[in-house]
Amino acid sequence: MSRLDVQVRLANLPGMTDPGQKISAALADRDHRAEIVERLYDVAVDPIRLEELLDIWEVRAAPLRVGAVDRAVPLEDPEIEAHVARATVFLDRLEASEGQVGQRSVLADIHRSAAFLADGGTTIASCNRAAGIAFGVVEGGAFADLPFDAEDRALLVGVIRRVATRKAEKVVTLRIRSNRTESPVILRVTPVSTGTEAARPLALVVSTELVWPEGFETTVQDAFGLTTAEVEIVRGVTLGLPLREIALARRRSLETVRTQVRSVLAKTETHSQAELVRVVLGLLDVALIPHEGQGAVPDLATLEPRPWQEMRGPDGRRLTWIEFGDPGGTAVLYMHLDFGLIRWPQAAERMVARRGLRVIVPVRAGYGRTEALPRGVDHLQGVVRDYAAVLDHLGVQNAVALPLGADLRYALQLSLTRPDLVRGIVGAACQLPLKTAAQYERMDKWQRFILANARYAPKVLPFLVQAGLSLARRLGKEAFFRQVNGGSPADMAAFDRAEVRAAILEGSEVCLSKGWSAHAAFSAECIGSEKDWSALVQAVKVPVCLFQGDQDPQSPAVTIRELAVEYPHLDLRFLPDTGQLLFMTEWPAVLAAVVEMARTGGAGR
Repeated sequence: MSRLDVQVRLANLPGMTDPGQKISAALADRDHRAEIVERLYDVAVDPIRLEELLDIWEVRAAPLRVGAVDRAVPLEDPEIEAHVARATVFLDRLEASEGQVGQRSVLADIHRSAAFLADGGTTIASCNRAAGIAFGVVEGGAFADLPFDAEDRALLVGVIRRVATRKAEKVVTLRIRSNRTESPVILRVTPVSTGTEAARPLALVVSTELVWPEGFETTVQDAFGLTTAEVEIVRGVTLGLPLREIALARRRSLETVRTQVRSVLAKTETHSQAELVRVVLGLLDVALIPHEGQGAVPDLATLEPRPWQEMRGPDGRRLTWIEFGDPGGTAVLYMHLDFGLIRWPQAAERMVARRGLRVIVPVRAGYGRTEALPRGVDHLQGVVRDYAAVLDHLGVQNAVALPLGADLRYALQLSLTRPDLVRGIVGAACQLPLKTAAQYERMDKWQRFILANARYAPKVLPFLVQAGLSLARRLGKEAFFRQVNGGSPADMAAFDRAEVRAAILEGSEVCLSKGWSAHAAFSAECIGSEKDWSALVQAVKVPVCLFQGDQDPQSPAVTIRELAVEYPHLDLRFLPDTGQLLFMTEWPAVLAAVVEMARTGGAGR
């Protein structure tokens, strides 16, 4: 049945006057429903087939998206929703039962401490890089290779077996001695779920053994401009050695070491040894993240490490961010899009210091290590409060907000609720609130599939997003990006540039990595972006300059021009041969506007 056949058939249904009723009526057709349900379960067991679901869903639902979107009635179909819920369970199990991939996901967020998985047998099931450095073990290697006495290893084996099979306490702590360092090591043993009943029971062993990986001294030296002697001081302090012991090992006086510590604190812009250790451990996290294998980030050496910073927000949740540029410069609040693009091309990150800019990149709720918003909290309001909390913590005011895509709504809301924090907004490839179904039809199919369903079928969207990110993990992020954004030649040309590709693939780790998927936060972002936030655009009081592309697969130029008629106060600038990745290639123009906005309160041409 063609799309036209569906439209004609629905036009003849009595009493069907609004899009919500028509969607439900279309899905009530037994053949339509059966086909969609079948594809849902196909995707749940094989996310590679997501595009098939996309095509079927579009044939059945796209003709039903008509008229003004403010009249759209979200799909309410208990039977379809029940099938989506069941399919989600299958998708969850699929991701949890992927053997070694599932095991590595347990270790994915443990970077600075040596950790491994074992069942109490003769081999190590899996281990992180830190365990390889600290203990000299490898995945699949012999348990006997652990640098402990035979008696201690036997004790550890017994504990692992009992914990893994749930015959002991949930957590067992051991104190044994390392033959490598001749120092005591604390081991914490906990059970882990492998995702399937048939899989062997495993225990996670995490040690207190911090590691200083080979070559990390160069990373520290380059990041902070330290001397070789100062790097050795940093190493000793990070590993918890008293200054007196550091002085003895280096054959220097205690006063000399104290002087060197003061120099290190000044160069790293930290105020105490504890703060110094937190900064270095953030760098260590980056250095220990494994990037090998499918979907690994190419040419990571082109991006300088950015230490993670974190705080507790007013509600007690962990908030994280990175910074780069001039620490004393004009603050720029960068908003990372729903894909979590927290990194910029290397040249752009280096340029901001020369332009006198301090770029602050808060990681939004549910991405990376920033904790999700509590259930029931309005997403827009919660995200804006998090932005304000980070800026208040840093003592920042009068920042220039730099949003991407639909992040514009966060910048607008922040400028209205906390005018002391935002002096102006310079956006790149931004989205404006849509008004008609025709504006969805202009999008490329993948962008339309996600955003149209965020508007018309929000209860189905979380499954679609989770399946999409699962597909990205299987294809590798690079291949997935090319599949989803292939309709924009400008974006493909931008992605082919090594520095852009590296920034996107590494930056998006907060959204999707081997052991992490931010599908819940991504879904909330999309649903929020498709609500009507036109009142925010009308009410904004600070100057707004938006750079838009002529090949944007999500916000085509014709749509932006159509919508902008209602917002004459916006300064719109269309750049040729650019798409959704406009900022990644045209950052010099965008940053010039940021500097001008900071200087005069406007963005001169």
